[in-house]
Amino acid sequence: MIPRTALVQSIQQALERSRVVALIGPRQCGKTTLARQFVPPDSVNYFDLEDPVSLARLDQPMTALQDLRGLVVIDEIQRRPDLFPVLRVLSDRQPLPASFLILGSASPALLRQSSESLAGRLALIAMSGFSLAEVGQEAQPKHWLRGGFPLSFLAAIEEGSLDWRKDFVRTFLERDVPQFGFRFPAAGLFRFWSVLAHYHAQVWNAAEAARTLGVSESTARRYVDLLQDLFMVRQLQPWHANLGKRQVKTPKIYIRDSGLLHYLLGIRSEQELLLHPRSGASWEGYVIEETLKAFAPDEAWFWATHSGAELDLMMVKNGQRIGVECKRMDAPRLTPSMRIALQDLQLDHLVVLYPGSRPYPLAERIQVLPLTVIAEGLNVNGLASAV
Repeated sequence: MIPRTALVQSIQQALERSRVVALIGPRQCGKTTLARQFVPPDSVNYFDLEDPVSLARLDQPMTALQDLRGLVVIDEIQRRPDLFPVLRVLSDRQPLPASFLILGSASPALLRQSSESLAGRLALIAMSGFSLAEVGQEAQPKHWLRGGFPLSFLAAIEEGSLDWRKDFVRTFLERDVPQFGFRFPAAGLFRFWSVLAHYHAQVWNAAEAARTLGVSESTARRYVDLLQDLFMVRQLQPWHANLGKRQVKTPKIYIRDSGLLHYLLGIRSEQELLLHPRSGASWEGYVIEETLKAFAPDEAWFWATHSGAELDLMMVKNGQRIGVECKRMDAPRLTPSMRIALQDLQLDHLVVLYPGSRPYPLAERIQVLPLTVIAEGLNVNGLASAV
């Protein structure tokens, strides 16, 4: 198995400062594997809420949890939202006999009880599948094609990876979505998800998608919000300020895992990916996801004007404004759009990430860098010195 040292350290640090730590991310991204490094699954302190035995043990949650000592793990917490008020009471005890690591497959917005019941007591750690930094730069083509879900990435052959993604999508639609009380037909939601794949890296037009699927615009918006809350979709919001220019104010849509995107687009191999008309859009989404994982910015947007100037990603980290352009080409060149973005957005640095191997400057504060620098642990300070 690929070690996930940085995530383990983040969890350890969060447990040292917080009474309750929530590890959230999509299903099958490796949350359970990480949690079992802290508490073995056969321990009395481990609860898997998809296990009938664990559910039976928590029939009377206060009685089951109040006498435990040390670290307690509760996996798939979204199945029992009634546990959040109990955890609030238990985490307020002095002295504190137990801390809690809870695992969830939904965003805090969907698990609203957590933010309401555990305010001031809860540390959130978001995770996804394997990052490029975890799999290494040599695996970048495979990582882009298969995505980061561990069982997809680690499959022995391409057919096995594709079969896993197909089964994941079916299970997600038929079992996971209804678990949250949504009664969307699985077939209809699959069609919607497939339509979103064709909008990948484009401005999201809910009205147009609704007409395509024969549903109301409000239904289309609810669909995409649900997929975002379950970590399948990212809506990257637009940056807009008073620049004297007409700016795009509608979010861009991305399928967060490149492997799932390729399954939805019918892409089965690296050769098909490179020749596919949506290859450039796929690369953009892949680079954005890996950049966000590596930098963990305080805020992130895209920027575009109706006159054609645009920036794929603008991040704010430690007070610095960093622009990112994603180019799938052999030798990216300086464009007027880059100069406009650098000036209008008052960027400290602008980086062009591409699939090549050689870094080179384009202009003052504008640098072309190989995407694989992310696998080498490039951070904001390293970026500043590179530019």
